[in-house]
Amino acid sequence: MILFLDSLAQQARNPIIFADVPDMSMIRVGDTYYMSSTTMHMSPGVPIMKSKDLVNWTLVNYVYDRLGDQDELNLSNQKNAYGHGSWASSLRFHEGQYYVSTFSSNTGKTHIYRTADIERGTWVSTEFSPMMHDHSLFFDQGKIYMIWGSGRIHIAELSPDFSGIKAGTERVLLDDASLPAKPKEGKVGLPAEGSQMFKINGFYYLFNISWPAGGMRTVIVHRASQLEGPYEGKVVLQDQGVAQGGLIEMPDGKWYAYLFQDYGAVGRIPFLVPVTWEDGWPVLGIGGKVPATLNLPANKSLMPGIVNSDDFNRKPGDEALPLVWQWNHNPDNNLWSVTARPGFLRMHTGDRTDDFLSAKNTLTQRTVGPTCSAAIAIEVSNMKDGDFAGLSLLQKNYGLVGVRMEGNAKSLVMINATTGVPQEVAKVGLKQQRIYLKASCDFTNKRDLAQFFYSTDGRNWNRIGNDLKMSYTIPHFMGYRFGLFNYAAKAAGGYVDFDYFHLTAN
Repeated sequence: MILFLDSLAQQARNPIIFADVPDMSMIRVGDTYYMSSTTMHMSPGVPIMKSKDLVNWTLVNYVYDRLGDQDELNLSNQKNAYGHGSWASSLRFHEGQYYVSTFSSNTGKTHIYRTADIERGTWVSTEFSPMMHDHSLFFDQGKIYMIWGSGRIHIAELSPDFSGIKAGTERVLLDDASLPAKPKEGKVGLPAEGSQMFKINGFYYLFNISWPAGGMRTVIVHRASQLEGPYEGKVVLQDQGVAQGGLIEMPDGKWYAYLFQDYGAVGRIPFLVPVTWEDGWPVLGIGGKVPATLNLPANKSLMPGIVNSDDFNRKPGDEALPLVWQWNHNPDNNLWSVTARPGFLRMHTGDRTDDFLSAKNTLTQRTVGPTCSAAIAIEVSNMKDGDFAGLSLLQKNYGLVGVRMEGNAKSLVMINATTGVPQEVAKVGLKQQRIYLKASCDFTNKRDLAQFFYSTDGRNWNRIGNDLKMSYTIPHFMGYRFGLFNYAAKAAGGYVDFDYFHLTAN
């Protein structure tokens, strides 16, 4: 038994990442794997992650600091980009250059970024219309292509400078890519999308996801001996809703499919599925099923590679935030600092609002499963009347605990927006100027419950408010995130100092 348990401990387990890392695109260069993902309305955007074993990943870069400067992306003039921003990216390596392409309904464009150094380099940006939905960037025989669409899949050749589509090259590649997964009555809830194209041993393989009505998320592959087709298609995986992604080959010749699963409030979580080949077709899973364990190195903690604590201690001249942090929409960089008071994150208030979801400069990190909690220390002596600052769990149906100043009095307040309408469910008078706040999440078996706490000494915790029943909503299209916030309902100019953000995860 001891030997058996030890062997299991040395294996990787699905999900590979128990956190919101959807719409993955993956490449291998030598013995190193790189992966891009979707972070939508967050800034910076399109994270790049690195791994040596396919299992354990570390954030190494972002593709852009700001996608654009529209009101929606800036969270200005009562506009927002929740659930939009940039969507599924395509990551490629070709002739010494790394390419990442994505698209956005906010800009109405397709965006292509390229660099010679994916980990530390800056990116050259090109953009053009139209916006190509869930596209796949593809290099083949000296030409550059895009494959994109929903249900009906299109293909077009791009100009060599990535400035747009070559005139007269756009055509329909597949008239109905959903067809292999359609039930007898022919109804589809989600038409085939999420295209990723691969060329393997002279054949072209196009991966898509579809969602048959009354069924589950399904992986469809189409195959052809020529890029132009004709293509034949089949369902290659239909288990646990694990779908959307593509193929990756290891240096030893083993193949895996990288896919993800909708897992309630924590978000869309990555899985690896072993692949074998039969008659030139990829066969996904073990007996058609997604295995719980894999013959790969064991999963390590997501800390510090994907999420991490932060004491805000910086060396002189270092004003950067670690890559684990992302702002909710484009930040106003004049309103925050890690150098104004060494060892603290200072956050000033900016535009007035009484709505948390409209507040600029909420600084976020992913929540992780199955359970996690975050604790902060905040100093509030420089708040102004109408200011509100603290710790949140960000989604449309959010929850938060924070310090609100009304006149000259401060209170601890817990807000619960489980119903979609924020409600103040607890209020406790506050005299001291340093307070400790905590949020704990339980995503076990999609329990999706969170609780909030406060402490006067950082050791003894008191529950405040009621349970937040977390729910993944399409308007935000993202798993819950911890957030540090400070906003003004009456007048700008106040500020708070965050001493630390301490994260624990199991």
